[in-house]
Amino acid sequence: MITDEQHRFGVSQRKLFTDKGENPHTLVMTATPIPRTLALAVYGDLEVSAIDELPPGRQKVDTFAVEEPMRKRIYAFIRKEVAAGRQAYIVCPLVEESEQTEELKSVTEYAQRLKKEIFPDLSLAVLHGKMKAKEKDLIMKQFVQGSVQILVATSVIEVGVNIPNASVMVIENAERFGLSQLHQLRGRVGRGNHKSYCILFNQSRQDYARQRMEVMRRTNDGFVIAEKDLQLRGPGEFFGTRQHGLPPLKIANLYQDLQILEETTAAVRKLLKEDPSLSQPQNKPILQKIHSIFKQNITFS
Repeated sequence: MITDEQHRFGVSQRKLFTDKGENPHTLVMTATPIPRTLALAVYGDLEVSAIDELPPGRQKVDTFAVEEPMRKRIYAFIRKEVAAGRQAYIVCPLVEESEQTEELKSVTEYAQRLKKEIFPDLSLAVLHGKMKAKEKDLIMKQFVQGSVQILVATSVIEVGVNIPNASVMVIENAERFGLSQLHQLRGRVGRGNHKSYCILFNQSRQDYARQRMEVMRRTNDGFVIAEKDLQLRGPGEFFGTRQHGLPPLKIANLYQDLQILEETTAAVRKLLKEDPSLSQPQNKPILQKIHSIFKQNITFS
């Protein structure tokens, strides 16, 4: 059973997939290990194969976290890149304006303002998940062909989009996206021979948001990003469906005690190799404790 883009599926969804067969071999793939996945891997539930090199022809994407005073300079930079023959994405968190979220950029209203006030002489198009499939296909075809210079979109472009000529990714209200989403969105540029850039507009004044923007600015390494996400959010539950927050560990710190967890994983593997069913007298208390934990915590129906 293979799950690509694992971070886009919930815990219950992934369990439904694995329940299709009788203990099937499972392969999960993601560009950014989410905190819960990282924690489960540390606990020995998953074997990890890491591809830590860029594909041939890809370039490192320079990332900048900026605030509102930088907006005019960013618009000028987009215009400069387009004048050089490149293309740009502008990503918004919403499709339409909401009374409760007036401070958030929406694709439809923002695109209209950009076209009218900022880039009236450039070719600009809108793409979001509420559009019909034919409309989305037409817009993407135009973007691929280069007749659309700026694509204003929601996170619908997060995966499956490969435009080597796109060199700029601007993400509005970046604080509203998860680190894995930001990393995936950034991966839409830097796919060709042109130097590429990702600009994160951070509208939050909270230190938590600034820390998240800083790790995106500092590294393009998905594993480093996942570790920071683990440190900031916690790994979630090991039983159940909640995917963030601190687990009920009385003493251990999952992030700081990595070496101890690795040693524990090695000891468990050695034990199970010698006594797979934990049937030996000295191992029966361990088996009883495992049964007790699973009985208390498994919540899937």
